[in-house]
Amino acid sequence: MWQGFPIRPEQASTIAREVDHLYYFLTAVDLFFTALIFLTVFYFAIKYRRRSEKEKATQVEGSLPLEVLWTFIPLVFVVVIFLWGTNLYIRNSRPPEASMEVFVIGKQWMWKLQHPEGPMEINELHVPVGRPIKLTMTSEDVIHNFYVPAFRVQKDVVPGMYTSIWFQATETGRYHFFCNQYCGTGHSLMGGYVTVMKPGDYEQWLSGGIRGESMVSAGAKLYEQLACITCHGTGKGPPFVDLFGRPVKLSDGSTVIADEAYLRESVLYPSAKIVAGYQPLMPTYKGQVTEEQLLQLIAYIKSLSSVEGKATK
Repeated sequence: MWQGFPIRPEQASTIAREVDHLYYFLTAVDLFFTALIFLTVFYFAIKYRRRSEKEKATQVEGSLPLEVLWTFIPLVFVVVIFLWGTNLYIRNSRPPEASMEVFVIGKQWMWKLQHPEGPMEINELHVPVGRPIKLTMTSEDVIHNFYVPAFRVQKDVVPGMYTSIWFQATETGRYHFFCNQYCGTGHSLMGGYVTVMKPGDYEQWLSGGIRGESMVSAGAKLYEQLACITCHGTGKGPPFVDLFGRPVKLSDGSTVIADEAYLRESVLYPSAKIVAGYQPLMPTYKGQVTEEQLLQLIAYIKSLSSVEGKATK
């Protein structure tokens, strides 16, 4: 009867089933209390209706046990929902180590995706089944939202910063993704497909397609073209070797982690966070490098780290 009329997208990721279970629980709680409240209202409206003009209402005294009961029961439901949702959120916000990273740039009205090995895709994403995939995303214009219903993941893609999500597909197939944030007249056209492949098929696709220059290699060339080595390789600027993922002490005494957002800010706004022991000599490269080039530079810097290097190359 229900074939061809699915009530939910298929479950195609490791977290999809658990997200659905939480959704079903929330729906059941909503329906239960909605029915309980309305039935109670109708029951008391009939039971305590005024039967004659002379009838007067009697004063109803409060009941402490009843007050405690209808306060405690909803509290239990709220605590369960909070803990359940928090657990799912935390698990889904931390990609596993050695996740395969794909870089995503949103723009009106298309998605541009690039694998570290070099292949670039437009509105398409090929990934292997059973392997965690981390998407590092940014926008060139307005706020977008990368949403894959079958994986139960979505995240805003914001200009001027990096956001990330991860998923691990459990079934091969072709799954629709689209922008879930209104972004202009072409919003409805901003979509594509994730093609989940068997590991062997994915490796064949990776090596058989049009293979561009790897992001690390492109980042290394850009590093030389921008003459970054004149400072960061001579002691005038902080070194990049083993920088990514490490704490960095700043001149104001605070400490930050050298993640993608920190590296991006350091390229575009070098005076925003000055590393302790160094002078603010670096010029800004805002307007001189594109978002794509920024990602390539970051990929190169990450490759110099013993923490991320193996996963990035």
